[in-house]
Amino acid sequence: MNERFLRQMDFIREVDKLKHIVRRSYLTDGSRRENDAEHTWHIALMASVLEEHISGERPDLLRVLRMLLIHDLVEIDAGDTFAYDVQGIVGKFDREKEAAERIFAILPEDQGKEMMELWLEFEEGTTTEAKFAISMDRLQPLLHNYATGGKAWLEHGVTSSQVLARIDSISVSVPEVAEWARELILDAVRLGYLLP
Repeated sequence: MNERFLRQMDFIREVDKLKHIVRRSYLTDGSRRENDAEHTWHIALMASVLEEHISGERPDLLRVLRMLLIHDLVEIDAGDTFAYDVQGIVGKFDREKEAAERIFAILPEDQGKEMMELWLEFEEGTTTEAKFAISMDRLQPLLHNYATGGKAWLEHGVTSSQVLARIDSISVSVPEVAEWARELILDAVRLGYLLP
């Protein structure tokens, strides 16, 4: 096989490591924590299903899906940073950018450059595609926490104001979903799944 194919296969083997990165969120049955690969599959599927609820300009769904598939690959090197870990967030972008540069450099140059651009687009969060991708990434842990009676929220003392701030970005591209999510948060507080 040619060098291009071999580099692509090296990348595919490398990103399999995403299956070993364990997140703080639990599976919806509460049996164990999910891994990054499971999270990635779930939010990509969510984007496909919930696209019809987008308000305003429709994103390029293929671009959204590609963005979602690669956005957490950096955690292979940088690890998962808990969304509510104030200290862990310090320097997060720099750690993840360094990881992105290493991981995407495994690919042939043109593909590596394209993936780096997609990753940066997600991180900047300014395009229609990135805004929708980010909204799916924020919504999914909320669903998992609600389904598990707030298991990860309660373990880490997360408050409703923290979760509300985290999901605020959902209202940019899917405001009806954001309103539903806010109601879910209020219900989680009422049920004792989430600190007020």
